[in-house]
Amino acid sequence: MSASTSGYGSVLLGTPGQSRRRLRVRVQVLLTVLLVSTNVIGAGIVFVLSALVIPSPAANRGTVLSLAIGVPVYVGVAVVVGAAWGTAGALRSLRWATREDEPTEEQRVEALGVPWFLTKVQATLWAGATVLFTALAVVVQPERALTTAFTVGIASAVVTTIAYLFSEFALRPIAARALSGEERIKVRRVGVRRRMLLFWGLGTGAPVVGLVSVAIFTLTLREGEVTLNRLAVVILALGGVVLVFGALVTWLNARAVVAPILSVRNAMERVEDGLLDTEVEVYDGTELGQLQAGFNQMVSGLRDREHLRDLFGRHVGRDVAEAASRGEVELGGETREVSVLFVDVVGSTTLATERDPVEVVELLNRFFAVVVEEVDRRGGFVNKFIGDAALAVFGAPVELDDHAGQALAAGRAMAARLAEEVPDLAAGIGVSTGEAVAGNVGDESRFEYTVIGDAVNAAARLTELAKDVDGKLLAAMASVERADDDEARHWREHDTVTLRGRSTETTCAVPVA
Repeated sequence: MSASTSGYGSVLLGTPGQSRRRLRVRVQVLLTVLLVSTNVIGAGIVFVLSALVIPSPAANRGTVLSLAIGVPVYVGVAVVVGAAWGTAGALRSLRWATREDEPTEEQRVEALGVPWFLTKVQATLWAGATVLFTALAVVVQPERALTTAFTVGIASAVVTTIAYLFSEFALRPIAARALSGEERIKVRRVGVRRRMLLFWGLGTGAPVVGLVSVAIFTLTLREGEVTLNRLAVVILALGGVVLVFGALVTWLNARAVVAPILSVRNAMERVEDGLLDTEVEVYDGTELGQLQAGFNQMVSGLRDREHLRDLFGRHVGRDVAEAASRGEVELGGETREVSVLFVDVVGSTTLATERDPVEVVELLNRFFAVVVEEVDRRGGFVNKFIGDAALAVFGAPVELDDHAGQALAAGRAMAARLAEEVPDLAAGIGVSTGEAVAGNVGDESRFEYTVIGDAVNAAARLTELAKDVDGKLLAAMASVERADDDEARHWREHDTVTLRGRSTETTCAVPVA
């Protein structure tokens, strides 16, 4: 199971493993708190700008009365309409998220569009407020109409911008589900570049335009209608709005951009540590989401490659696999001194005829497990399995100090463990040391790493003789002579034999009892 490194980029959004119910409650609470707070702040901006900042005639009795009635009524209607409209639309697009169903492509697209939908709801309600209260001003006190349109319009730009960023933030877990699955949908309503330019325009550009508009409006007034102090207050107030809300929008937008990048960076650190089960939650519908998805695809490829590498290593040996992965593969070989250990089951024909095939395989697996463990423990390499026999090499393909001593020690440990752990199988073990050619044999399209030479043949012949020796272990005295003293003292000379296929005699050794 894959491990996510950074979740959704914020502790407020919980973890990818949270329950559907907890996720639904969390998203609903976040959306409600963030959007209501944003609109309350927007209403506060309108009040401060219109009542205390923007130069305009004092409100007459009709204006005060219309606002006293119109503001509460419109706010109440906007809350009801906005909640019903936004909730109905969001639930319609996100109904699949509350169930275990896998979303269709159309549902995924709709889910990614929910932040824009909620933003359009906010923009529509604020546009309605701009039209309504500007119209009231035209009817009741025309000289305040421009001020009203300006203040409500500026507030609507700021509110809708922040509302989108908050909606996108709160709905990241839903976006992650929409963007999950084997097939990534390619939906990008607004790319990173356009989004940053758009939010700069709405969060910073619009207030600055307002500041310029105030200056133009002031120039059109008669001399003395706006004092220098009053103009300074206006500039300071609007400048503060630009700084505060421009910075807020920039910060929110920066977080929206940086969070996916950080998730990928953190995941890369885990992959560098070898944790290939790492996976990034994809929750962004822009190019950054494609970056997250691309990272997951890359890690999936690394996992597949590591799996193949592991299988390859199991089939041909870790050292040979490492050499192949480095491109060090060519036909032919090199002559080097190695020690060879050969192990073969006694009475394999009888075993196959008297036992069930499944039982035979189980016994052989236990048998070979001991062989591989002891060879690996001492730096050897199990070159191949030949039916119920195995050939192990010490000193190739990787150089090994005291390869003779390691092969002899492996033989002694192997004989002891096989007698104790696999008593149903008896096996002869032969060890020999000498020159051999180690390399790749075959064709360019199909070859294998192997060791060819007199040492290999001698080990196989000694194995046959070992089956009739107490302890079932026989080594060439040449191997004992090449081993270090710590291992050589465990061996003694046994007798001298002429191995099949040889014209010279070979002195044999057995372990000291």
